[in-house]
Amino acid sequence: MAAKLGGGGGGSKYDLGQNSDINVTPFVDVMLVLLIIFMVAAPLATVSIALDLPPAEPPKPNQPKPKKPVFISIQETGAIFVGEAQQTSLANLPADIPEAMRKEGVTGNFTEERVFVRADPEVTYEQFMAVLNVLQANGYFKIGLINEDIE
Repeated sequence: MAAKLGGGGGGSKYDLGQNSDINVTPFVDVMLVLLIIFMVAAPLATVSIALDLPPAEPPKPNQPKPKKPVFISIQETGAIFVGEAQQTSLANLPADIPEAMRKEGVTGNFTEERVFVRADPEVTYEQFMAVLNVLQANGYFKIGLINEDIE
C-alpha cells in the first residue's frame, strides 16, 4: 500500500497533486469475496444420486434372442413402408403390421409388441399424425419414434 504524503516541486505545501496510480485494494477485496463464495458454492453444485443397481450377470446360454422390431417408414412423398421394403397405404397398414411381425417370428398378441415409426425430415405433421392415429385406432399403443441424425 502506498501513499503520497509530501508534495513535489511547485504548488503549495498542502497540495498533494494528482495520483494516477490504480488503487487495487478494493479490487483484491472483491476478488477474495468472490473466491470464498465460489469455494462454498462449488461443493453444493455437485449432487450425487444414489442408485441401487442389480449386479451384472452374463446372458443365459439358451436364452431366446429378442424379437426384431417392426419399423414403419414414412417418406416425404407420402409413401409408407412396413418392415424392410413392403409398401402399404393407410388403409392397409393395420393388416400389414401383423404380417410383418409374423415374418420376424412374433406370435401372440400383435398389439402388445412395440412398433417403431420413422419419417423423413420433409414429412408434414399431418402425414405423420395420420399414421399414428391409424396405429392407435387399431390398438397399437407401444409406439417408438425414431430420430436419425441429419448430416
